[in-house]
Amino acid sequence: MNSFSTYPSADVIAEAHNRISPYINRTEVLTSSFFNQQSAASLFFKCENFQKAGAFKSRGAMNAALSLSKEELSAGLATHSSGNHAQALARAAQILGTKAFIIMPRTAPAIKVAAVKSYGGIIHFCEPTLAAREKKLEEIVSETGATFIHPYNDYRIIAGQATACKELLEQVTDEPDYIFCPVGGGGLLSGTALSAAYWSPKTKVIGCEPKGADDAFRSFRSGKFVPSTMPKTVADGLLTSLGDLTFPIILEKVHDILCADEQDIINAMRLVWERMKIIIEPSAAVPLAIALSGQINLKDKSAVIIFSGGNVDLNNLLWA
Repeated sequence: MNSFSTYPSADVIAEAHNRISPYINRTEVLTSSFFNQQSAASLFFKCENFQKAGAFKSRGAMNAALSLSKEELSAGLATHSSGNHAQALARAAQILGTKAFIIMPRTAPAIKVAAVKSYGGIIHFCEPTLAAREKKLEEIVSETGATFIHPYNDYRIIAGQATACKELLEQVTDEPDYIFCPVGGGGLLSGTALSAAYWSPKTKVIGCEPKGADDAFRSFRSGKFVPSTMPKTVADGLLTSLGDLTFPIILEKVHDILCADEQDIINAMRLVWERMKIIIEPSAAVPLAIALSGQINLKDKSAVIIFSGGNVDLNNLLWA
Protein backbone atom coordinates (compact mmCIF):
# COMPACT_ATOMS: atom_id res chain seq x y z
CA MET A 1 0.00 0.00 0.00
CA ASN A 2 1.03 3.59 -0.47
CA SER A 3 1.71 5.62 2.65
CA PHE A 4 -0.43 8.47 1.27
CA SER A 5 -3.24 8.63 -1.24
CA THR A 6 -2.68 11.85 -3.18
CA TYR A 7 0.14 13.24 -5.31
CA PRO A 8 3.32 13.61 -3.27
CA SER A 9 3.45 17.20 -2.01
CA ALA A 10 6.55 19.39 -1.92
CA ASP A 11 6.90 18.55 1.79
CA VAL A 12 6.62 14.81 1.11
CA ILE A 13 9.32 15.00 -1.58
CA ALA A 14 11.58 17.05 0.71
CA GLU A 15 11.05 14.49 3.49
CA ALA A 16 11.88 11.68 1.07
CA HIS A 17 15.09 13.49 0.10
CA ASN A 18 16.13 13.82 3.74
CA ARG A 19 15.22 10.18 4.40
CA ILE A 20 17.27 8.72 1.57
CA SER A 21 20.22 11.14 1.59
CA PRO A 22 22.49 8.90 3.70
CA TYR A 23 22.03 6.06 1.22
CA ILE A 24 22.30 7.74 -2.20
CA ASN A 25 24.69 9.92 -4.15
CA ARG A 26 23.98 13.59 -4.75
CA THR A 27 24.81 13.14 -8.41
CA GLU A 28 26.73 15.70 -10.40
CA VAL A 29 25.34 18.09 -12.99
CA LEU A 30 27.78 18.30 -15.91
CA THR A 31 28.01 20.55 -18.95
CA SER A 32 29.48 20.02 -22.41
CA SER A 33 30.59 22.74 -24.82
CA PHE A 34 30.23 20.20 -27.65
CA PHE A 35 26.56 19.56 -26.92
CA ASN A 36 25.93 23.25 -26.31
CA GLN A 37 27.19 23.90 -29.84
CA GLN A 38 25.17 21.02 -31.29
CA SER A 39 21.95 22.28 -29.72
CA ALA A 40 22.63 26.07 -29.79
CA ALA A 41 21.52 25.95 -26.16
CA SER A 42 22.92 25.73 -22.63
CA LEU A 43 22.57 22.08 -21.66
CA PHE A 44 23.00 20.61 -18.20
CA PHE A 45 23.26 16.87 -17.62
CA LYS A 46 21.92 15.39 -14.37
CA CYS A 47 24.07 12.28 -14.07
CA GLU A 48 22.00 9.57 -12.41
CA ASN A 49 24.33 7.16 -14.18
CA PHE A 50 26.60 8.00 -11.21
CA GLN A 51 23.88 6.98 -8.75
CA LYS A 52 24.13 4.00 -6.40
CA ALA A 53 23.41 0.81 -8.36
CA GLY A 54 23.94 2.86 -11.51
CA ALA A 55 20.51 4.47 -11.90
CA PHE A 56 17.92 6.84 -10.42
CA LYS A 57 15.93 3.82 -9.24
CA SER A 58 17.94 3.77 -6.00
CA ARG A 59 16.09 6.90 -4.90
CA GLY A 60 12.61 5.41 -5.08
CA ALA A 61 13.62 1.98 -3.83
CA MET A 62 15.31 3.41 -0.74
CA ASN A 63 12.39 5.72 -0.01
CA ALA A 64 9.85 2.91 -0.28
CA ALA A 65 11.92 0.49 1.81
CA LEU A 66 12.61 3.06 4.52
CA SER A 67 8.88 3.80 4.69
CA LEU A 68 8.05 0.24 5.81
CA SER A 69 7.56 -0.95 9.37
CA LYS A 70 10.02 -3.37 10.99
CA GLU A 71 7.40 -6.10 10.69
CA GLU A 72 6.97 -5.49 6.97
CA LEU A 73 10.72 -5.38 6.41
CA SER A 74 11.31 -8.62 8.28
CA ALA A 75 9.39 -10.63 5.66
CA GLY A 76 11.43 -9.16 2.84
CA LEU A 77 10.82 -7.08 -0.27
CA ALA A 78 9.57 -8.28 -3.64
CA THR A 79 9.26 -6.82 -7.11
CA HIS A 80 9.29 -7.56 -10.82
CA SER A 81 11.82 -5.67 -12.92
CA SER A 82 13.97 -6.02 -16.02
CA GLY A 83 16.95 -4.55 -14.25
CA ASN A 84 17.50 -1.17 -12.63
CA HIS A 85 14.66 -1.29 -10.08
CA ALA A 86 15.63 -4.88 -9.33
CA GLN A 87 19.18 -3.81 -8.52
CA ALA A 88 18.01 -0.84 -6.49
CA LEU A 89 15.57 -2.87 -4.40
CA ALA A 90 18.10 -5.66 -3.82
CA ARG A 91 20.55 -3.03 -2.61
CA ALA A 92 17.94 -1.44 -0.32
CA ALA A 93 17.13 -4.84 1.17
CA GLN A 94 20.82 -5.57 1.73
CA ILE A 95 21.31 -2.24 3.51
CA LEU A 96 18.28 -2.84 5.73
CA GLY A 97 19.18 -6.43 6.52
CA THR A 98 16.32 -8.23 4.80
CA LYS A 99 15.70 -10.35 1.70
CA ALA A 100 14.78 -9.20 -1.80
CA PHE A 101 12.78 -11.53 -4.05
CA ILE A 102 13.18 -10.35 -7.63
CA ILE A 103 11.12 -11.52 -10.61
CA MET A 104 13.09 -10.93 -13.80
CA PRO A 105 12.29 -11.82 -17.42
CA ARG A 106 14.62 -14.45 -18.79
CA THR A 107 15.67 -11.88 -21.41
CA ALA A 108 16.97 -9.37 -18.85
CA PRO A 109 20.46 -8.02 -19.64
CA ALA A 110 23.17 -10.20 -18.13
CA ILE A 111 24.89 -7.26 -16.46
CA LYS A 112 21.69 -6.38 -14.58
CA VAL A 113 21.12 -9.98 -13.51
CA ALA A 114 24.69 -10.13 -12.18
CA ALA A 115 24.22 -6.86 -10.31
CA VAL A 116 21.03 -8.08 -8.60
CA LYS A 117 22.90 -11.20 -7.47
CA SER A 118 25.80 -9.09 -6.20
CA TYR A 119 23.39 -7.26 -3.86
CA GLY A 120 22.06 -10.57 -2.55
CA GLY A 121 18.81 -10.52 -4.52
CA ILE A 122 17.00 -13.86 -4.87
CA ILE A 123 16.04 -14.05 -8.55
CA HIS A 124 13.10 -15.94 -10.03
CA PHE A 125 13.03 -15.86 -13.83
CA CYS A 126 9.86 -15.77 -15.94
CA GLU A 127 8.75 -15.27 -19.51
CA PRO A 128 9.16 -11.68 -20.80
CA THR A 129 5.52 -10.66 -20.45
CA LEU A 130 3.77 -8.56 -17.82
CA ALA A 131 1.27 -11.36 -17.17
CA ALA A 132 4.10 -13.82 -16.46
CA ARG A 133 5.83 -11.33 -14.17
CA GLU A 134 2.69 -10.66 -12.17
CA LYS A 135 1.76 -14.35 -11.86
CA LYS A 136 5.21 -15.29 -10.57
CA LEU A 137 5.27 -12.31 -8.23
CA GLU A 138 1.90 -13.31 -6.75
CA GLU A 139 3.26 -16.81 -6.09
CA ILE A 140 6.40 -15.52 -4.36
CA VAL A 141 4.55 -12.96 -2.23
CA SER A 142 2.07 -15.65 -1.18
CA GLU A 143 4.90 -18.00 -0.21
CA THR A 144 7.09 -15.48 1.62
CA GLY A 145 4.83 -12.69 2.88
CA ALA A 146 7.24 -10.19 1.33
CA THR A 147 6.07 -6.64 0.62
CA PHE A 148 5.64 -5.85 -3.06
CA ILE A 149 7.37 -2.62 -4.10
CA HIS A 150 6.13 -1.68 -7.55
CA PRO A 151 8.84 -0.40 -9.93
CA TYR A 152 6.98 2.88 -10.55
CA ASN A 153 3.26 2.81 -9.71
CA ASP A 154 3.64 3.72 -6.03
CA TYR A 155 3.61 7.22 -4.55
CA ARG A 156 6.58 6.36 -2.31
CA ILE A 157 8.53 5.45 -5.44
CA ILE A 158 7.38 8.59 -7.25
CA ALA A 159 8.39 10.78 -4.28
CA GLY A 160 11.81 9.15 -4.23
CA GLN A 161 12.36 9.62 -7.97
CA ALA A 162 11.21 13.25 -7.61
CA THR A 163 14.28 13.96 -5.49
CA ALA A 164 16.50 13.81 -8.59
CA CYS A 165 14.77 16.87 -10.04
CA LYS A 166 14.59 18.62 -6.65
CA GLU A 167 18.33 18.12 -6.37
CA LEU A 168 19.19 19.32 -9.87
CA LEU A 169 17.15 22.50 -9.35
CA GLU A 170 19.34 23.19 -6.32
CA GLN A 171 22.44 22.66 -8.47
CA VAL A 172 21.63 24.94 -11.43
CA THR A 173 21.66 28.67 -10.76
CA ASP A 174 18.59 29.67 -12.82
CA GLU A 175 15.32 27.97 -13.60
CA PRO A 176 15.90 25.97 -16.81
CA ASP A 177 13.55 26.49 -19.73
CA TYR A 178 13.19 22.74 -20.23
CA ILE A 179 13.84 19.42 -18.54
CA PHE A 180 14.08 16.39 -20.85
CA CYS A 181 13.27 13.17 -18.98
CA PRO A 182 12.90 9.58 -20.20
CA VAL A 183 9.59 7.78 -19.68
CA GLY A 184 8.84 4.09 -19.34
CA GLY A 185 6.44 3.39 -16.49
CA GLY A 186 6.51 7.06 -15.59
CA GLY A 187 7.95 7.07 -12.07
CA LEU A 188 10.83 9.38 -12.92
CA LEU A 189 8.81 11.56 -15.29
CA SER A 190 5.90 12.04 -12.88
CA GLY A 191 8.28 12.77 -10.00
CA THR A 192 10.28 15.17 -12.16
CA ALA A 193 7.11 16.98 -13.23
CA LEU A 194 5.99 17.37 -9.61
CA SER A 195 9.33 18.75 -8.45
CA ALA A 196 9.47 21.15 -11.38
CA ALA A 197 5.93 22.34 -10.62
CA TYR A 198 6.84 22.98 -6.97
CA TRP A 199 10.31 24.48 -7.32
CA SER A 200 10.63 25.71 -10.91
CA PRO A 201 7.13 26.38 -12.27
CA LYS A 202 8.37 28.18 -15.39
CA THR A 203 10.23 25.06 -16.52
CA LYS A 204 8.59 22.87 -19.16
CA VAL A 205 9.04 19.14 -18.61
CA ILE A 206 9.34 17.03 -21.76
CA GLY A 207 8.81 13.28 -21.59
CA CYS A 208 11.15 11.36 -23.91
CA GLU A 209 10.32 7.98 -25.40
CA PRO A 210 11.57 5.69 -28.19
CA LYS A 211 9.35 5.49 -31.27
CA GLY A 212 9.44 1.71 -30.90
CA ALA A 213 7.79 1.95 -27.47
CA ASP A 214 5.59 5.01 -27.81
CA ASP A 215 2.66 4.09 -25.56
CA ALA A 216 3.20 7.09 -23.26
CA PHE A 217 3.27 9.41 -26.29
CA ARG A 218 0.00 7.95 -27.56
CA SER A 219 -1.57 8.00 -24.09
CA PHE A 220 -0.56 11.61 -23.52
CA ARG A 221 -1.80 12.81 -26.91
CA SER A 222 -5.14 11.00 -26.62
CA GLY A 223 -5.68 11.65 -22.92
CA LYS A 224 -6.52 7.96 -22.51
CA PHE A 225 -4.31 5.14 -21.28
CA VAL A 226 -2.75 3.15 -24.13
CA PRO A 227 -0.87 0.00 -22.99
CA SER A 228 2.55 -0.93 -24.25
CA THR A 229 2.16 -3.85 -26.66
CA MET A 230 5.07 -5.54 -28.42
CA PRO A 231 7.55 -2.70 -27.81
CA LYS A 232 10.83 -2.94 -29.67
CA THR A 233 13.70 -0.63 -28.77
CA VAL A 234 17.32 -0.67 -27.67
CA ALA A 235 16.19 1.36 -24.64
CA ASP A 236 15.36 -1.70 -22.53
CA GLY A 237 14.46 0.40 -19.48
CA LEU A 238 11.56 2.08 -21.30
CA LEU A 239 9.47 -0.93 -22.31
CA THR A 240 6.76 -0.75 -19.63
CA SER A 241 3.32 0.84 -19.68
CA LEU A 242 2.36 3.86 -17.60
CA GLY A 243 0.64 3.24 -14.27
CA ASP A 244 -2.69 4.51 -12.95
CA LEU A 245 -0.77 6.68 -10.46
CA THR A 246 1.88 8.02 -12.83
CA PHE A 247 -0.37 8.74 -15.83
CA PRO A 248 -2.64 11.36 -14.17
CA ILE A 249 0.38 13.29 -12.89
CA ILE A 250 1.97 13.20 -16.34
CA LEU A 251 -1.27 14.37 -18.01
CA GLU A 252 -1.55 17.28 -15.60
CA LYS A 253 2.06 18.36 -15.11
CA VAL A 254 4.08 17.39 -18.22
CA HIS A 255 4.28 19.86 -21.11
CA ASP A 256 4.72 17.30 -23.91
CA ILE A 257 6.00 13.83 -24.78
CA LEU A 258 8.21 13.37 -27.84
CA CYS A 259 9.78 10.34 -29.49
CA ALA A 260 13.24 9.44 -30.76
CA ASP A 261 14.38 7.20 -33.62
CA GLU A 262 16.44 4.14 -32.71
CA GLN A 263 19.52 5.29 -34.63
CA ASP A 264 19.34 8.72 -33.01
CA ILE A 265 19.30 7.05 -29.57
CA ILE A 266 22.38 4.98 -30.43
CA ASN A 267 24.16 8.00 -31.91
CA ALA A 268 23.43 10.13 -28.84
CA MET A 269 24.66 7.40 -26.52
CA ARG A 270 27.89 7.01 -28.47
CA LEU A 271 28.49 10.77 -28.58
CA VAL A 272 28.17 10.98 -24.80
CA TRP A 273 30.69 8.19 -24.39
CA GLU A 274 33.08 9.82 -26.85
CA ARG A 275 32.68 13.49 -25.94
CA MET A 276 31.83 13.46 -22.22
CA LYS A 277 33.85 10.34 -21.38
CA ILE A 278 31.05 8.86 -19.28
CA ILE A 279 28.93 5.73 -19.67
CA ILE A 280 25.18 6.02 -20.12
CA GLU A 281 22.73 3.30 -21.08
CA PRO A 282 20.38 3.53 -24.10
CA SER A 283 17.37 4.68 -22.04
CA ALA A 284 19.44 7.59 -20.72
CA ALA A 285 20.33 8.67 -24.26
CA VAL A 286 16.71 9.12 -25.36
CA PRO A 287 16.30 12.65 -23.87
CA LEU A 288 19.50 13.86 -25.51
CA ALA A 289 18.47 12.33 -28.85
CA ILE A 290 15.23 14.31 -28.67
CA ALA A 291 16.96 17.52 -27.53
CA LEU A 292 19.26 17.28 -30.57
CA SER A 293 16.48 16.30 -32.99
CA GLY A 294 15.12 19.79 -33.58
CA GLN A 295 11.62 18.86 -32.44
CA ILE A 296 11.88 21.76 -29.98
CA ASN A 297 13.73 24.95 -30.88
CA LEU A 298 16.31 25.25 -28.11
CA LYS A 299 18.25 28.17 -29.57
CA ASP A 300 19.47 30.36 -26.71
CA LYS A 301 17.44 28.31 -24.21
CA SER A 302 18.61 26.33 -21.17
CA ALA A 303 17.69 22.69 -20.71
CA VAL A 304 18.47 19.84 -18.34
CA ILE A 305 18.94 16.35 -19.74
CA ILE A 306 18.36 13.61 -17.16
CA PHE A 307 20.78 10.73 -17.69
CA SER A 308 18.69 8.07 -15.97
CA GLY A 309 21.31 5.32 -15.70
CA GLY A 310 24.57 3.81 -16.85
CA ASN A 311 24.13 0.03 -16.68
CA VAL A 312 25.47 -1.32 -19.97
CA ASP A 313 26.64 -4.77 -21.02
CA LEU A 314 30.12 -3.96 -22.31
CA ASN A 315 30.19 -7.31 -24.14
CA ASN A 316 27.21 -6.29 -26.25
CA LEU A 317 27.73 -2.71 -27.39
CA LEU A 318 25.19 -1.33 -29.85
CA TRP A 319 27.81 -0.04 -32.27
CA ALA A 320 30.23 -2.97 -32.08
